[in-house]
Amino acid sequence: MGDLVKEYTARLQQQEQEIQRLSAEVESLKDPENQSLSPRLDELREENAKLKYRLNILKRSLEEESTQCSKAMVNINKRLQEIFGQAIRASCPELDNPPLAVTPNQQAKFGDYQCNSAMAMSQMLKAKGLKVNPREIAEKIIQNLPDNDLVLKTEIAGPGFINIHLKKTFVSKLLSNLLINGVQPPPLASKKKVVIDFSSPNIAKEMHVGHLRSTIIGDSMCRLFEFLGYDVLRLNHVGDWGTQFGMLIAHLQDKFPDYLTVSPPISDLQAFYKESKKRFDEEEEFKKRAYQCVVRLQSKEPDFIKGWNLICDVSRSEFQKIYDCLDIEIIERGESFYQDMMTAVVKEFEERGFMQLDEGRKIVFAPGQSVPLTVVKSDGGYTYDTSDLAALRQRIFDEKADIIIYVTDSGQASHFQLVFAAAQMIGWYDPQVTRVEHAGFGVVLGEDKKKFKTRSGDTVRLMDLLDEGLKRCMDKLKEKERDKVLTPEELTKAQRSVAFGCVKYADLSHNRINDYVFSFDKMLDDRGNTAAYLLYAFTRIRSIARLANIDEETLKKAAETTEVLLDHEKEWKLGKCILRFPEILQKILDDLLLHTLCDYLYELATTFTEFYDSCYCVEKDRQTGEVIKVNMWRMLLCEATAAIMAKCFDILGINPVHRM
Repeated sequence: MGDLVKEYTARLQQQEQEIQRLSAEVESLKDPENQSLSPRLDELREENAKLKYRLNILKRSLEEESTQCSKAMVNINKRLQEIFGQAIRASCPELDNPPLAVTPNQQAKFGDYQCNSAMAMSQMLKAKGLKVNPREIAEKIIQNLPDNDLVLKTEIAGPGFINIHLKKTFVSKLLSNLLINGVQPPPLASKKKVVIDFSSPNIAKEMHVGHLRSTIIGDSMCRLFEFLGYDVLRLNHVGDWGTQFGMLIAHLQDKFPDYLTVSPPISDLQAFYKESKKRFDEEEEFKKRAYQCVVRLQSKEPDFIKGWNLICDVSRSEFQKIYDCLDIEIIERGESFYQDMMTAVVKEFEERGFMQLDEGRKIVFAPGQSVPLTVVKSDGGYTYDTSDLAALRQRIFDEKADIIIYVTDSGQASHFQLVFAAAQMIGWYDPQVTRVEHAGFGVVLGEDKKKFKTRSGDTVRLMDLLDEGLKRCMDKLKEKERDKVLTPEELTKAQRSVAFGCVKYADLSHNRINDYVFSFDKMLDDRGNTAAYLLYAFTRIRSIARLANIDEETLKKAAETTEVLLDHEKEWKLGKCILRFPEILQKILDDLLLHTLCDYLYELATTFTEFYDSCYCVEKDRQTGEVIKVNMWRMLLCEATAAIMAKCFDILGINPVHRM
């Protein structure tokens, strides 16, 4: 936007100079017959008027954009990188792409942030045959720092670290801005389309803990991108097509012959699936009929499509119970959606000469991959490889996605690597332009560190797991005698908030790449980095103003009129911690590791506790308990902490309650 304004302004100035020159020339020409310049002058004046009009529109848009930006939270690290990046380039112009490293300082006594570029720059110069001490480079960087409103002072430490101290007035203004405008995301350069493929259970099978991880992680990623202003499409790539539907429809015909007119009472689809699988494995006649049913389903015969829909509907209603518990919004778009697109995909690979024949199969080798994709089986059928290629193609060309993320277990990493490599080979996307990524995760383990199973060795049903969480949470609440102070409705709300919040947080607070041990005891512990602790901490922070009889209107007015003082070291520490929120989101955007947000949330809660223990927000009479004095700037720090915590919970998909 700013570049366009510069371009139009330059063109305007150029034209106005030409108009002045031509006007002067016309004036000087007294010969009435000499009219050759007049049409050119009129033409220029007309274009000039159009340019002025467009320039005014651009300037107005720019003003609106900067007003919007002023409401948004500032990424302090990014601002420092811009300032130090400029200084680094000015101090060593002979270096191409000099390293830029600005990080929060681990020890507060040395400053707030640290620039660690000088040492790496010294090494780069050494490689060019120039020997320069890193401290000298650090001094040059400091000398070349442009004027700015956030750096109070800088100091060189050790071999060439630059310690950065922020201005308290700058931090205070940012906190006031947050309190007045709410938690606003940093402005986006452009609104990109994001497709996130997550959850993806199989029809006619129970959702298990693996699906739980995909559902929780995928939903949280969607919430992050949505908060940051991206256009997000949440997709559920369910397994709703394939040979297993032949045996299910054949079994449906036998067990409920009138299924076309009377809806079959299939209450336990898992048992129904096991029955049909047993018959498929043991009865040759049934097996033949099952294959015939597959062919007739793929030919889209109405009776078979109806049977298929009935089975899918039973599964959908079971899945929806889970999604309702976990507050998940998702659009179902299963494998069946891509069936008609697969032929075109196969044809495209054949026409481009990428297809090879291998014992009747049609396979594709992608560059740098030792294993091929099987796109057509020897019997002429398609595979998961084919449907995943078709899905990726549809998302790139029809959805016009800029970012596509697949949230599945790490066991599928090599499969997606092949699919992505083949899509790049055929030219569907350029990884420099379109981000296509597999966000893999580890398995869920039991407390015995083995794969999470029931005592009988079966896969744990997800609904049973969530019910167990609700039961244990209610026991915990009653143990704390919350049932004596909360209404039955409040108690149920607290139970659901803590139970489901704990399940989600336990998953998200672990690095998704690693396996994690599922333990209700640890999840529901209200000490340490758990949802139970954080939800209680949040409720306490929210209650501070209420117990001091300060209403929302008073706080709102105070945010506009009261300066947030940061004189006490714990006030300063909390203020900076609050404002690191945009930096944290940027990091997660880059690596898709959500445990960073959980770590930050826990750090914010513990930093708040340090502040609250050291700094009186409300001073009361020891005898009467009456409020004597309210330190309003500290109340505002409480509000700012609560606002950021609430947004963290929202991104993690956790729903805090006001009383618990």
